[in-house]
Amino acid sequence: MEVFNHYTVMKNEAVNALECKDGLIYVDCTLGGGGHSELILQKISPTGRLIAFDVDDDAIKAATDKLKNYNNLTIVKDSYVNIKKVLQNLGIETITGGVLFDLGASYHQLTKAERGFSFLKDAPLDMRFDKEAEFTAYDVINGYREDELVKIFSEYGEERFSKRIARAIVEKRKSKKIQTTLELSDIILSSTPRIKSSVHPATRVFQAVRIEVNHELQNVKNTLNDVLDLLEFGAIISVISFHSLEDRIVKNLFKYHSQKCHCDKNQLICNCPPPILELVNKKPITASAEEIRENPPSRSAKLRVARCVRGGRKS
Repeated sequence: MEVFNHYTVMKNEAVNALECKDGLIYVDCTLGGGGHSELILQKISPTGRLIAFDVDDDAIKAATDKLKNYNNLTIVKDSYVNIKKVLQNLGIETITGGVLFDLGASYHQLTKAERGFSFLKDAPLDMRFDKEAEFTAYDVINGYREDELVKIFSEYGEERFSKRIARAIVEKRKSKKIQTTLELSDIILSSTPRIKSSVHPATRVFQAVRIEVNHELQNVKNTLNDVLDLLEFGAIISVISFHSLEDRIVKNLFKYHSQKCHCDKNQLICNCPPPILELVNKKPITASAEEIRENPPSRSAKLRVARCVRGGRKS
């Protein structure tokens, strides 16, 4: 079997935040290399149960082999956006223990050339987490209008030269479709000014396209809302995000559902229901200096944790 390279970011911090207890049900929405799942299983065996989601066949193969000795694990090849339906099909009505999200792409996905995530390795424009999905980076780069490209580069990549890059892409594809990652990277390099920076000029555009291809931000927002319907009183949500866009979604959702009142300031009587969540940490937890030395990408990770204090909502 091919080696699945994946560093489990903030493994102890994220799993310890769940306060794992034997006999309860936990969900790992992003199985990846199985590092978080393995630690959860060690803490909840023998009678606890873990449901783990992933759409990546490479991740599932690697984690299935790694965790083959655990009988209380169910690995589901599906997106976590379908968490309600999947748990219902498994006969699970509520998440009694907690749920963990480790968002973003894995090291394996980002560095395996043929997956098309990297601007340093030549490959077809792909960037799909789920290789069975039809929509790819090729469709974004060659099919979106100039204004649509500007929008995603600006919003999802926070790219300051979005208009220049989008215009250059549209001009280039008039004569020939853009097929590969290095072609796209070369267009970005040639259409932006040279700025002294440790960040490669293609980084933000590639992030933006990846987010668009996999609907990452909308999926996170929708799924976190769905999870609120599934949590039992006392259950915990532990979320690791890797860029400000994801973190902002998590922060705002946690903040909103932990507030006691959402009334207009001029309203005299509050009719708001009790909050659903209680913030475990008001400021995000970040990786230790030791972990950042071992795995430099950990420096951008932020962990937010909340506890359910109202037994979830009813759909």
